[in-house]
Amino acid sequence: MSNLSTRSVTRRASATKERKSVKIIPVGGLDQIGMNMTIIETNEDIIIIDCGQTFPDDDMPGIDSIIPNFQYLRDNYSKIRAVVLTHGHEDHIGALPYFLREFHVPVYGTRLTLGLVRGKLEEFSIKNPSLILVQPGDSVELGEIKVEFIRTNHSIGDAVALAVTTPAGVIIHTGDFKVDFTPIHGGVIDLVRFAELGRKKVLALLSDSTNAERPGYTMSERSVGHVFTEMFPQTAGRILVATFASNVDRVQQIINAAAMVGRKVVCVGRSMVNVINTALELEYLEVPDGVLIDISEMKDYDDDELVIITTGSQGEPMAALSRMASGEHKAIEIKEGDTVIFSSRPVPGNEKTVTNVINELMMRGAKVIYQDAHVSGHASQEELKLIYSLVKPKYFIPVHGEFKHLTAHSGLVRSMGHDPRNILILSNGMVLKLDSYSAVVTDRIDVEPVLVDGLGVGDVGNVVLKDRKILAQEGLMIVAIGIDKRNGRLVSGPEIVSRGFVYVKESEELISGCRDVVSSILADYGPLSQMDWGSIKTDIRDALREYLWREIKRSPMVLPVIMEVDE
Repeated sequence: MSNLSTRSVTRRASATKERKSVKIIPVGGLDQIGMNMTIIETNEDIIIIDCGQTFPDDDMPGIDSIIPNFQYLRDNYSKIRAVVLTHGHEDHIGALPYFLREFHVPVYGTRLTLGLVRGKLEEFSIKNPSLILVQPGDSVELGEIKVEFIRTNHSIGDAVALAVTTPAGVIIHTGDFKVDFTPIHGGVIDLVRFAELGRKKVLALLSDSTNAERPGYTMSERSVGHVFTEMFPQTAGRILVATFASNVDRVQQIINAAAMVGRKVVCVGRSMVNVINTALELEYLEVPDGVLIDISEMKDYDDDELVIITTGSQGEPMAALSRMASGEHKAIEIKEGDTVIFSSRPVPGNEKTVTNVINELMMRGAKVIYQDAHVSGHASQEELKLIYSLVKPKYFIPVHGEFKHLTAHSGLVRSMGHDPRNILILSNGMVLKLDSYSAVVTDRIDVEPVLVDGLGVGDVGNVVLKDRKILAQEGLMIVAIGIDKRNGRLVSGPEIVSRGFVYVKESEELISGCRDVVSSILADYGPLSQMDWGSIKTDIRDALREYLWREIKRSPMVLPVIMEVDE
């Protein structure tokens, strides 16, 4: 096994045959869960596989989402032929609106995937995008690159893997997948096609690693349906089910179970409503007449007649379930007798926020079920081994996961006898150049993620984020002084204003000490001119932070404000 940062794999090329190579450049999706984006590049052409977003950590205050860095693509715009999508989850399509603001290139995807993309682009007012519909089994020519779409199974319909034929050989990208022989919608994964490609020699396999640590097989999505059909008849009061908005197959099973016991279904959360409307329009959901009702109609039914499908299964602060748990939702209030079912597992890193929401729901009297109502959409070890054994690639590249997942997947393939020199663990930004004789990392590109805050894209960098963390953790102290604009003498202040630091009325001694520190600095300067303002602000800031650390071991952000006044 190699991490490719220090070594390459090289073999002697035939003197009579020209060696053609291809570059694989992961922009996102490695060393992390989400923000999936991979570049495949030949001498003449570039295709982009997926264009996803991820969501901020707790230490990113004010950030709404995180998208890939497009700088390399800006520098190579003329070579871009298309974006090809594997499926419609946010971590694979969420950054497309930001991408298509800049890049006018076609986007290929299956029916449900493009339906969800179209809805997102309408929200962003992106007009006339070039969205090209494909079906599993189709192939498209994109310059000297050919892309074939292969049916797979996932937790959303119309998921596909990609067979990318380049001058250097065939690269297979599985996308997110599992092997489900009883899918809710669509056909079974096309294992025959994987085997056919494997017999023709595959240069590289890029395979989903999310569940590489889990032994055995991932259960079928239908197994969750049995949980709902057994649970709903035995449950009194309202039933609330939290799941991913894009898990259309899960929503279908909730609706089926609700209809079976005569309950009405209410969908809550903007993304949930949007996805369900798209799925209904495209006939990916089957809903009996009269089962789906608007949230405003809930008052017309008893609690025993209602099932509420909501967003917020990951504890997102602004999602519908989180607002219900905190008592801030304008239409639904959690009460004694409610049953809340979490039909998802926490994404790594979200465990604490999910636990907080569960605790708040329980404190409001709800019964919370957070086990046994979910199955993964990702392949476990035996399925990963099956795909590998069918494809039999020369190079194996684990993708989609944190480093521990990539390492586990690499170990799995190594145990099956793959040459460890040809197992390649990459990091985002590595430029892997490979052909049938060698694979070597030749460069690194800038993949520093771009932070989205409201309408601002990329205008919040590390410095601003650091300031926000200080404000969130330590608070703010403002020092205001007034200077006579004619003679530069102090006429007011220093006044101390505290926000998120200490309560001024209860910390008079400390605030008085701060005033003394500032007064001492001003006395040293004497009459002030604007030439001195930068220096005096720095001196005040440094002296106050030193004083506050010495007195109470805190280091707030100190903001000196100097105002000119007429006396």
